[in-house]
Amino acid sequence: MTTLDDLFARLQEAEAPAEIEALQSGIWQLWLTTGDQALDKHLEAGMRALSAGDYTRAIADFTFLIDNRPDFAEGWNKRATAHYMRGEYRASLLDITETLRREPRHFGALSGWAIILRMLGEDRSALRVLQRLAKICPHFPGLQTQLRDLRDRTDEEQ
Repeated sequence: MTTLDDLFARLQEAEAPAEIEALQSGIWQLWLTTGDQALDKHLEAGMRALSAGDYTRAIADFTFLIDNRPDFAEGWNKRATAHYMRGEYRASLLDITETLRREPRHFGALSGWAIILRMLGEDRSALRVLQRLAKICPHFPGLQTQLRDLRDRTDEEQ
């Protein structure tokens, strides 16, 4: 069985977009399983609500998941996404922190964190987050362009 550690090790070396996408997909598949059928149903319901734009329902499902499995990083990450979609950036950042506490390699959470920081005009902090992401997945789609853009911006500020 392929483990998260195996997938992340391969992700650091991968350069071909198709390979990167396949490895990320494999990681997401592992992240999106609680190991408990009833909790997986809440996760699926929350994801359906998120896709449908019913963020209140999604947050309720993800909160149920977090309350019952607080160590499950993806519950926190999905709730962070729902908060973000509702424009609740502070709540989203708090959930991103909890996601990364449980899974420091969570490239989705790191990418989301950088997006929020950029929206808040905190380019230096966003640059640090993206540099952290680069250590995990150096060929993350669009990452090098974002890093270059932020380096240019932060250099102009000095």
